[in-house]
Amino acid sequence: MQQAYDFLEEAVNLAELLEDQPDSVFDFVTLFKSWTINDVIGHLYMFDVAALKALESDKAFQDFFAPILTGLNDGSTLLQMQYPFLTDLRNRKLFQKWKKNTKVLGKAYMRADPKQRVKWAGPSMSVLSSITARQMETWAHGQEIFDALGEQRQEGDRIKNICHLGIVTYDWTFKNRQMSIPEPAPYVRLTSPSGQVWEWNDSTSNIFVQGSAVEFAQVVTQVRSIEDTNLEAVGGPAKSWMSLAQCFAGKPETPPKKGSRYRI
Repeated sequence: MQQAYDFLEEAVNLAELLEDQPDSVFDFVTLFKSWTINDVIGHLYMFDVAALKALESDKAFQDFFAPILTGLNDGSTLLQMQYPFLTDLRNRKLFQKWKKNTKVLGKAYMRADPKQRVKWAGPSMSVLSSITARQMETWAHGQEIFDALGEQRQEGDRIKNICHLGIVTYDWTFKNRQMSIPEPAPYVRLTSPSGQVWEWNDSTSNIFVQGSAVEFAQVVTQVRSIEDTNLEAVGGPAKSWMSLAQCFAGKPETPPKKGSRYRI
């Protein structure tokens, strides 16, 4: 399952950025909800563990996630609920734990049946979708860390998995907001980091999104405003989608405003 290897590469890419940084870097505040880098790594670690539990069994996942869900239902934030799980894990110790666990997670998913269904916080999903979601979240939350450190990430064509996730969640973006789904789904034409052209949907349509695959991934993961990219969105459905796109599970989130997310 290539996606498991792609997840591992994504984790390594982020780990290499932080490996030789001073311990003080984990207290840096990012442009994502004022989370610190420590908060971000804790979030990734908690949900990577959840993905391992989901692969183990439905019961293992439910036992792990039930206290988190209870806290969320009682009004706690996701950030607040990760700290009972993390206990004394912080900074370098947490980073090393997260890094080691990404290898365990990637190897476990390499051996798994891609079609196996697994439980999750939202609807259940296939193993293939599960590890793709882990890559997506690692990449998306990694963006705020790269931004906070003023670094430009070296992108690879593994980003196609994230773009594809953005495409297949077209309906979800609107359903999650209890909106009618605009039709037709736009034709999407993206240029990969290596210069390849990737296409989805009807290429004869005059409703389309085109541009950089990296910028498309940034928009569907809500790490950049569409207005801060050079993406071209033509037609009502395309413009509406790009203004709301959300390829991740959970309640509807408002995409960042123009100029609010950037490399510091």
